[in-house]
Amino acid sequence: MTTGTTTRKQSSDSRRGIILLFIGLMLSMLLASLSQTVLSSAMPTIVGELNGVEHMLWVMTAYILASTIVMPIYGKLGDLIGRKSLLIAAISLFMAGSVIGALAGDMNWLIAARVVQGLGGGGLMILSQAIIADVVPARERGKYMGAMGAVFAVSSVAGPLLGGWITEGPGWRWAFWINLPLGVLALAAAVFLLHLHRPRTGRPKIDGWGMALLAASTTSLVLVASWGGKDFAWDSPVIIGLIIATVVTAIAFVLVERRTAEPIIPMSLFRDRNFNLTTIAGLLTSVAMFGAIGYLPTYLQMTVGADATEAGLLMIPMMGALLIASVGSGVLVSKYGRYKWMPIVGTVLVAVALALLSTLTPQTSVWLFCAYIAVFGIGLGLGMQILVLIVQNSFPNSQVGTATAANNFFRQIGATLGSAVVGSVFTSRLVALLGERLPDAEAATGGVNSLTPDSLAALPAPIYDVVVLSFNDALMPLYLFMVPLAVVAVILLFFVKEVPLATTIERDIMPEAVAEGNLQITSRDD
Repeated sequence: MTTGTTTRKQSSDSRRGIILLFIGLMLSMLLASLSQTVLSSAMPTIVGELNGVEHMLWVMTAYILASTIVMPIYGKLGDLIGRKSLLIAAISLFMAGSVIGALAGDMNWLIAARVVQGLGGGGLMILSQAIIADVVPARERGKYMGAMGAVFAVSSVAGPLLGGWITEGPGWRWAFWINLPLGVLALAAAVFLLHLHRPRTGRPKIDGWGMALLAASTTSLVLVASWGGKDFAWDSPVIIGLIIATVVTAIAFVLVERRTAEPIIPMSLFRDRNFNLTTIAGLLTSVAMFGAIGYLPTYLQMTVGADATEAGLLMIPMMGALLIASVGSGVLVSKYGRYKWMPIVGTVLVAVALALLSTLTPQTSVWLFCAYIAVFGIGLGLGMQILVLIVQNSFPNSQVGTATAANNFFRQIGATLGSAVVGSVFTSRLVALLGERLPDAEAATGGVNSLTPDSLAALPAPIYDVVVLSFNDALMPLYLFMVPLAVVAVILLFFVKEVPLATTIERDIMPEAVAEGNLQITSRDD
């Protein structure tokens, strides 16, 4: 066999190995992303059966909190001890949480299951992104990152629809059982296809104090966002105490990270301009993204009269546009190597879409709504995954997991704040508007807090019209208030330095290390 033929065969084997590995990583990310959406449709049934409506918020919050806390930890440990064992542990934890959830007999067990799922889910998201950086050069990575972004688009629509179908069919517990076959496939891919170089370090120094302070600060912040204005008034001792705890533990965390040998979020990351700009832009975009998306299905049910399934289907234009833009932007980056314009244009489109959505009324046609959210989807698809790529391209491979995790951590914080703050402000505005427009809103509606699409449809026409208009007027202006966040993100992204994307990785693929259908990454001699 000639040398050229041998090289081509090795290249083909390497490409096949990357594709097989990538499919496994996509399954891992699908597990994590579906778990955030599949329960939304099943939640009324779950809390009714387990008699725990007062704990409903914690079913979602527990997962978000646990996954957010462990993101930087997985990122740093991956850089220190290697990512394969951590990915296997993350998948195993997620599957264990799924089993606990499927067998849960009360809300306490269900919330505990969501915590365990979150401890694994945070690793699935971070490690999947970091592993692609281990095996694919930045110049070629765009198309893979774009496809990963598409996973979130698919799960955002498929999750609620799948959750509704499961709840009405085999029962809500299968929303947990269904994770097991997917988890087995992801686990098999990690065990048999992932063969990464282990970092040449001695006994790793674990930043225990940093982990504890990060957990305390993140927990306090998430509780402020989740409880403020809902369970407790913003000026209540509980919320004020949590705000103080957030600030104090955050300051202590920074002081510890500046002195420890292996910080989980090194302060040196913030000396890189591109990291700072893209992280802040990503956080602001996440606030707007999750603040907007989180309440659109509810808006469709309460103003347009769509049922839960129809509301999910009406979100398809946004998710389809996001999917196409995410994959398309990745292909363009890999082909041409230019990327700065994408998040800028994408964030501009996000700002435009938010402004357009703020003009919605109950009389707005469905096709116009679909057009607005399609613009929103294109904007998100052009930008979000490219920001991760910019961060990864700014650091050596030995730090890529830490940098990716830190970027995602702040983005998750933005998502949590966006969902919580918009929800709190929207609720307070709705109550105030109904109080102004209906002399006795509680008696007329049967209780503002217990309004559902069915109970709303049963109201007399005059009261129905007032409630629908109040719902619209309470929510839609908030979208306009989020436009400045996107504008600030656009301004920041203009200052990103477009560093040429690397065409090699720190650990190159050696011909003798490539096996049939398998991928082996080794260190370069230099």
